[in-house]
Amino acid sequence: MLALCGAARAQNLPAAGLTAAQLAVVINDDEPNSVELGEYYQKARNIPPANMVHVRIPHRPHKLDAAQFEALKAQIDARLGPDIQAVLMVWTAPYAVECNSITSAYTLGLDSGLCAKSCAPSKPSSYFNAMAGKPYADYQMRISMLLPTDSVEASKALIDRGVLAGFATPTAAAYFLRTSDTARSSRAQFFPRSMSVPSKKLTIKTLQADSIEQVDDIIVYETGVSTVPKLFTLKFLPGALADHLTSYGGDLLAESGQMSSLRWLDAGATASYGTVSEPCNHWQKFPNSTVLLAQYLRGNSAIEAYWKSVAWPAQGVFIGEPLAAPYRR
Repeated sequence: MLALCGAARAQNLPAAGLTAAQLAVVINDDEPNSVELGEYYQKARNIPPANMVHVRIPHRPHKLDAAQFEALKAQIDARLGPDIQAVLMVWTAPYAVECNSITSAYTLGLDSGLCAKSCAPSKPSSYFNAMAGKPYADYQMRISMLLPTDSVEASKALIDRGVLAGFATPTAAAYFLRTSDTARSSRAQFFPRSMSVPSKKLTIKTLQADSIEQVDDIIVYETGVSTVPKLFTLKFLPGALADHLTSYGGDLLAESGQMSSLRWLDAGATASYGTVSEPCNHWQKFPNSTVLLAQYLRGNSAIEAYWKSVAWPAQGVFIGEPLAAPYRR
């Protein structure tokens, strides 16, 4: 209830407004795709040269241990000035640190104790449903995201979608699906009711359904299934946010039998989220749908809206193009 009330208030306050000058871009010099895409992103978003950070992570491991991570974090932090509010890591892997995601370990600090019982509550985020302020200046945390690099062509298209999202507010729909998978529908209690929001040219559609198909107006799509059916029949608008509540969506390159969150980006979404280790179905470990939508409609960027929507993000990895902001004017 507090989250719902806060999200409603958020629509009446100005957006935080993360800018390119406040974003650091971290490139893995041991991965050619990371180098090429980091340079492409810098030009596409006009990132200041001083904000470009170079590191070396050989062999693209899926997971880092605590010592490896702390060394990497120290190397990144040494290059960041006080104005940097967010960090974009230009690689697909590593995406985990022990049982934590690399984005949450970087932003909140590594919670190694969680690994003994990954279904337990994790460290709460003070940035959850934040009404105003800058992440680092006001909350002492630099929010972070991964820009996947497996395909240079696909990632350049992803970047282009994020940039394009800033040019016009689309006529769009936000889809929230309460599926027959009851365990994975734990956050459905926070789905907004179906309604029209004329001032944003948005229609909210909250459905009892396992899937949607042949839809071409998606700006938000949230569901609860292990694998999303009919995903590639859909058209996502530039700046679209999409994710599914399941255990291993954030285990990006593993063969867990559950859909990787990368598939959302492959299908045309601009940002997504998934957990890297077994979280159980605590709604707090996944994006709160009402908060996510309200924060995005305020004009927050994709990285701000997603980070503000997760109360316990230790196990969740944020992926996509961070500066997409289709409702910022």
